[in-house]
Amino acid sequence: MKIGVPTEIKKHEYRVGLAPEFAAAYVAAGHDVYIQKGAGEGSSYSDELYTAVGCNILPTAEDIYETADMIIKVKEPLEPEYSLMREGQIFYTYFHLAADKALTEAVLDKKIVAIAYETIRDRNGALPALKPMSEIAGRLSVQEGAKYLERPFGGRGVLLGGVTGVLPANVLVLGGAGVVGRNAVAMAVGMHANVTAVDVNLDALTELDKLYEGRVNTVYSTDHTVKDLISKADLVIGAALIPGAATPQLIRREHLPLMKKGAVIVDVAIDQGGTCQSSHVTYHDNPVFEEEGVIHYCVGNMPGAVPVTSTAALNNATLANGLAIANKGYKEALRANPGLKEGLNADHGKLTCKPVADFYNMVYTDIDEVISE
Repeated sequence: MKIGVPTEIKKHEYRVGLAPEFAAAYVAAGHDVYIQKGAGEGSSYSDELYTAVGCNILPTAEDIYETADMIIKVKEPLEPEYSLMREGQIFYTYFHLAADKALTEAVLDKKIVAIAYETIRDRNGALPALKPMSEIAGRLSVQEGAKYLERPFGGRGVLLGGVTGVLPANVLVLGGAGVVGRNAVAMAVGMHANVTAVDVNLDALTELDKLYEGRVNTVYSTDHTVKDLISKADLVIGAALIPGAATPQLIRREHLPLMKKGAVIVDVAIDQGGTCQSSHVTYHDNPVFEEEGVIHYCVGNMPGAVPVTSTAALNNATLANGLAIANKGYKEALRANPGLKEGLNADHGKLTCKPVADFYNMVYTDIDEVISE
C-alpha cells in the first residue's frame, strides 16, 4: 500500500503523522511511504531521517494526496485539504466530527474512508489512541492554567501551590475521573494546589479517593454542585468527554458572573465542542480570551505545543492498528478487530458513527453493513 504523510496545516500544529522510526515499520512491511517535504521539521525530524529509513520525499501536499492510498495524519483535514481527498482513500487520523459539521459533510461528499483515532477502542473498552494525547493535554492544562493565573497574563495573581502561611489555589477538574482529568489532578496535586475532582463515575472517583488518600476532594457531578464549585475555583479544567459525541457543556454563560474575576478556565474538551458554553477554539499564538472577567484557554491542539513528546506518544498508540490496515486492507483489519472497527466513522459516503449521526440528525449506517460488502 502507498502511505502518505502530509504536513499538518492546522495553525501552530507541529506534530507529524509518522516519526521516522515508525515510518520504517511500514517500509519493513513492504509498503511505500511518502513524506511531504519538511513535514517532520516541527517535531525535529529532518527529511534526511526519513530517507535514511527508506521513505520517499514529495514536494507538495497535492503530490502526497494524489499518490497515497492511505493518509496518516494527526489532526482532522481542514478546508484547503477537502479538494485533495479522493473517493475510497483511507484517512487514519483524529476527526472529531461532532465538533465540525462542515468536515462531516466533506468526508461524506468525498466518499473517503475515515478511521478516527478518537473512537478506536482496545480490548478493555478504553480509547488507546486518545489516551496519550489526553495524558499530555491533562498535564499541560495545569501548567498553562498556572501561567495564566499570573497577573501579567490577566489572571488573579494566584500561585497554584500557595506558600507557607498562604492558602493554595482551588483547582476544579470537571471530568476528573477520565484520562485528561486524572492527569490534570496528578499535576495539580504535585503543585500542591487544593484539588477537587468532579465526575459522574462513582467507581472512578472512589479510586481517586483511595489513590490520594483524601488529598483530593471527590464530588459527584450535578448542575448544583458544578455551579457551587466554580464560584470558589481559581482554575477550572474542562475534561469531560463522551467518545465520538459533543462534550456536555457543564459551565453555561450565566455561570461566569459567579466566578472570581481573573479565574481561569482551561477547556481541554474544546476539540469536541467544549465544556464551557462560552468557549471557542483558540491557537497557541493567541491562546486566551476574557469573558465576564474570566480567562478562557481553549487551544484545540494542546499537545501540538510539545511535538517531540506528543508525536512519539501518538505513534506508539497508532502503529499496530495502522499496520493492520495497511497489511490487510481496512475492511479485513476492521473485521478482525472489534475495537478498531469502532474507529470507522465514515465509509464511501455513509456515516458509521452513531453519536455523530444522532448529533446532526443524519442517516446512520451500521459498520458491519459496510465492511461486509
